This record gives sequence, structure tokens and C-alpha cells, in this order.
Amino acid sequence: MNKNSTLQQIKNSLETYWNNLVDQTPKVILAILIMIIGFLISNLITNFFRKTVSSKTNDPLMTNFLSKTVKYGFIILIAIFSLKIAGLGYIATGILTAASASAIIIGFAFKDIGENFISGVILSFNRPFNINDTVLIGDIFGKVKSMEFRHSKLKTFDGRDVYIPNSDIIKKPVYNYTEDGFYRLDFKVGIDYNDDIELAKKVINDAVIKTSGVINTKEHQSFVTVDSLGVSTIDLRVFFWTKTLEYKRGATDIKSDVIKNVKERIIKNGINMPANITEIKMYNSQKDIPVTL
Repeated sequence: MNKNSTLQQIKNSLETYWNNLVDQTPKVILAILIMIIGFLISNLITNFFRKTVSSKTNDPLMTNFLSKTVKYGFIILIAIFSLKIAGLGYIATGILTAASASAIIIGFAFKDIGENFISGVILSFNRPFNINDTVLIGDIFGKVKSMEFRHSKLKTFDGRDVYIPNSDIIKKPVYNYTEDGFYRLDFKVGIDYNDDIELAKKVINDAVIKTSGVINTKEHQSFVTVDSLGVSTIDLRVFFWTKTLEYKRGATDIKSDVIKNVKERIIKNGINMPANITEIKMYNSQKDIPVTL
């Protein structure tokens, strides 16, 4: 009797599960169809959103970040909706609860990863540089090539790829050399003590201004000052501005042209650029010059 009762209970349970499965099958199929259609629609929406944002901004990082946010947010909503259609709403609730708890635990376990991710989000909306800007971050000097959520990639001028954590960019000073395209360079010129300083300054400044690539406006003026009194020369410091987005190559080429033109104009106007003078001093106990050939 007990054996027959047990078999009957098993039979009833199987029938109940079977009936539930039959009842749920149309809902599950509908949920799967909704998921598939939802993924296709999410791609269409993402592409449309990407094109719309790209037409209003030239910032590829911002476009990429917002597009991914829209896509993943839409997919999550479709997944929750599909689970509810299939009668599995309690699973969606459980997943969200578990995900929230896991996020807290993972956040403590991987503090640096979370910090870099949040820093990447912040930099996506408000950052001190754009792609291909020349920047100095800490002691890393190079051109920005890409930005991800966790790190930013710089290409140094000697060919190295450097990946800087986004949290470091948030914390450290960032020097942007090409944000507006203007950059000031300088170099030193030594003239003879017998030369006219004001004449030399005028000749040098004229040579600088007439060099191709040099900017000389009210806001960005070229000028020459007395820098120091050397052993054999009066040292002048020459300042000038250039506009270039190719900081290292472009600015260096213009500086080279400026120095060449200054040297030619100085010689043409009879101004001397003496070499360093070495002084030999003889003390009281010395009677001969301490030099041998």
C-alpha cells in the first residue's frame, strides 16, 4: 500500500511538472523571441545613437562610451522583460540582488580596478586632453593615442607605448602642450661684450619674426632679453611662439630654422659670437706657464 502510494505521488508530481512545462512553453518561446528581437533592435538603436552623437561631437571616446551605455542598458531591460514574460520574474529579481551584492564585494576586492573604471568614466565627460594631444603626465611625455575605461595610452616620442591608469590622470597634474596649438620656445645667444646690446636684440628679434612658422601677435609676441653675463659673452635669451599640433617634430623644425636665421643675421650685421675664453692663472710660486705641447 505504501509502495503504491509513493508511486502515485511520483506520478502526480511528474504530471504536474509536465503540465506546468506545457503551459510555460509558449511563454518561454515568446521570451526567447523577444530576447533575439531585442538584441537586433539594440544594435540598430546603438548604431543610430552613435551616428547621431558623432554628428554633434568630434569626440570618439565620448561617442563610444555613450553608445555602449545605451546598448548595455537596453539589453538589461530586454532581459528582465523577457524573464517576466516567461514567468521567471523572481529570477530577474534574484539576479539583480546578487549582482548588487557581488558589485560591493568585488569593489572591495578590486579597489584599484574600480577606481580606474570610475576615473575613466569621469575622464569620458571631463578630461584635460583629446586624442593626438601632446601631454606630460607625471614624468611621461608623449601623444595621446587612445582612452579606455581603465587606462589611457600614450605614445612617447622615442616610440614607446605607455599605459597610464586613469586614476593617476585624475590625481596628477596634466600639462597639455597642444590644446590650443600655441607653444612658446626659447634659446640662448651669446654676443661680445663690445657689441651694442639693443642693436643685437633688434637684429635677433627681426630674424625671429621673419622666420616661417613663428607667430607674432599682441597675445603671442616674440622678444629678446638679457639672460646673464657669461665669462666671455653677454647671454641673450630669445623667446618666440609657434602654432603646431605636431609638438615635437613641428616645433623642433621651426626652432631649428629660427636659430639658423638668427645666426646668419647676427653675422651679417657685424655682431660677434665669441667662443668661451679660458683663463690661465699663475700663482706666486709659479714662474712658467703650465702648458706643454
